[in-house]
Amino acid sequence: MTRQRGAGDEATVSSLDEQMRAAKTAIAARLRHVRQHHPEGPFTLAALAERTGVSKRTLASAESEDGMNLTLETLVKVAHSLGIQRWAYFLDEEVFAQVNAEFETVRELRQRAVQGVALRTASAAEPSAASLSELSELVIGILRSAKAASDTLKGISSPPGEQTSSDAQKS
Repeated sequence: MTRQRGAGDEATVSSLDEQMRAAKTAIAARLRHVRQHHPEGPFTLAALAERTGVSKRTLASAESEDGMNLTLETLVKVAHSLGIQRWAYFLDEEVFAQVNAEFETVRELRQRAVQGVALRTASAAEPSAASLSELSELVIGILRSAKAASDTLKGISSPPGEQTSSDAQKS
């Protein structure tokens, strides 16, 4: 017994096709974004291809507007090679925003001439993803607190009759 397709089935297929195209377009844009805005980048397609083990042609195709030849394998390889442990970065808006905020924190730390952070553990194993995530959240929190404190201090005026350092320099 074969089932004939009705108008409702065709609308569903059309809707799914549209959703698939929209998802591929969004993923392609995120691929371009991470390649261009990664703290260690920007990367050329050739440099990213070398780093990921994915051909330049495959990456270019995946980054195209229609996300042609986009595979889960490509996404996972790109994510892994760029230190993105949450491959949902390419699919979930919240994860995309969180990882980009982490990248911005790393970029800011580098701009402030921070040379490196040594993570020491009791074992010789690498720190767990949870430990790295907690450290990242801690650093982000410290930076936010420092900015809030700085903003607060800028808004505080000195008591009447007391000279500020800028007033003393003008005298």
